[in-house]
Amino acid sequence: MIYRCAIRRFVVLFLTLLLAGCSAFLGTPPEPAPPPAPAAPPVTTPQPPARPPQPSTTSAWQPLVQKAEQARARGDYEQALALLERAQRIDPESGEIYLQLARTHMARGDDAQASATAERGLLFCSNTAQCAALRAFIR
Repeated sequence: MIYRCAIRRFVVLFLTLLLAGCSAFLGTPPEPAPPPAPAAPPVTTPQPPARPPQPSTTSAWQPLVQKAEQARARGDYEQALALLERAQRIDPESGEIYLQLARTHMARGDDAQASATAERGLLFCSNTAQCAALRAFIR
């Protein structure tokens, strides 16, 4: 009988502790999960905008480039360079003028200057053929 009484006390004590432990979890509701962090936008490399053609500027320097081509064909490289430098002052961002400058430097035998001029002209080339022609001068 004493044995039964001890078991009852043990069971009652065990159940009391068990219920006391459960009540601690019943009093506080679980916290909601934090909202997901917004996804970072993908990193893209900015592309420079395409340079629109400027017919009014082109028509201003085009005659100078034509005269420079004629001077280069005659072997008058100094005159050709002077004409091309004037054209470049009108439109300093023309890939065509850089290409003509590189051709003139190459024709007079100054390969290093032709290469440097073509390299600078690559910043301003406006079509694939012009860019390829400028790359041909770079060593």
